[in-house]
Amino acid sequence: MSMELTENAPSVAGKKPVANKSWKGNIREYGMLIALVVIMLFFQVLTDGVLLKPLNLTNLVLQNSYIIIMAIGMLLVIVAGHIDLSVGSVVGFIGALAAVLMVNLEWPIFPTVILCLATGGLIGAAQGYWVAYYRIPAFIVTLAGMLVFKGLTLALLNGKSVGPFPETFQRLSSGFIPDFFGAGGFHFTSFILGVGLILFLLLSGLFQRNKQIAHQMAVEPLIFFILKNGALSLSAGYILYLMSTYQGLPNVLIIMALLISAYTFFTNKSTVGRRIYAIGGNEKAAMLSGINTRRLTFLTFANMGVLAALAGLVFAARLNTATPKAGVAFELDVIAAVFIGGASMQGGVGKVTGAVVGALVMGVMNNGMSIMGLGIDWQQVIKGLVLLAAVIFDVYNKNKSA
Repeated sequence: MSMELTENAPSVAGKKPVANKSWKGNIREYGMLIALVVIMLFFQVLTDGVLLKPLNLTNLVLQNSYIIIMAIGMLLVIVAGHIDLSVGSVVGFIGALAAVLMVNLEWPIFPTVILCLATGGLIGAAQGYWVAYYRIPAFIVTLAGMLVFKGLTLALLNGKSVGPFPETFQRLSSGFIPDFFGAGGFHFTSFILGVGLILFLLLSGLFQRNKQIAHQMAVEPLIFFILKNGALSLSAGYILYLMSTYQGLPNVLIIMALLISAYTFFTNKSTVGRRIYAIGGNEKAAMLSGINTRRLTFLTFANMGVLAALAGLVFAARLNTATPKAGVAFELDVIAAVFIGGASMQGGVGKVTGAVVGALVMGVMNNGMSIMGLGIDWQQVIKGLVLLAAVIFDVYNKNKSA
């Protein structure tokens, strides 16, 4: 079928044209991305241009890296129809464990990182076991986990902060990729890598679109595709240029990019990923179709534990110390990011890119309001209202389409 027929297919048997559906679907999908751009421009004006300065952009990435990492894992948990309230406490516990091993016991970095990630996986698996195989509500299990690991963090640190970490470990969060050109003043390596990634994403999107047309699938209108990808590429290129004028791309940004790419492929292309969405959409139907719902639920929590552990290592490396209060209320920011990014409370709906955009919305708001000198009290009020608005929007769309 030609592109014109796909995009402008006539109404058949009372059905709306494919193009109309595509427009509505894409407007909803990219609504939060448009909101992110508007919010950034809003704070750029109110902060007199401070928001998009290279130093502040770099800090914005570093400050929100651990939230984005956890939001990717939380998305799968919420898509499967559950929730994890323990992730903030796991972040603090893993940071404490890393500090005790590296600082107090002088363990090498690599074995410490492996043990910490494995511990996070075991924590997630232990919680997922009760949720998946004994049908105990995830809210109760992870609430208990939140209390348990808060207590264990205090016990592990004896109520004191432990640090500093070795300099090599600190580079996990605060380091930057080296500039192999060494020109000075402008980070050419970061710029070239970034431009290459943007071109790769553009070509991948074009290939995917052509593949959908070849299989007679509904695609977004061509003008929308061009405008969307053009705007995204120009915005990403401009931010990349600004960061290249400072110190280039942070190491943790590379880690996030790899995670986002891997989990986007997993959720969109893999059989297991599609089955997780099926569980959240209708668990009984998924079970009757032969999907091992218990095992997949178990694995989503184990995966969340690993990513929470990674976030704990990144946060500890950035803070350069482990404190008993590390990770407090992180779970609220992570859950808010996923819902703001378009995930449904009922499960079965949500995208990795949406969760990342939701985390960036929260991060830009936090950063912008802090630069403006807005008190933490009003920051919490505004963030709460944004989350409520996102959930109301989700419920409204659900009721409208019902």
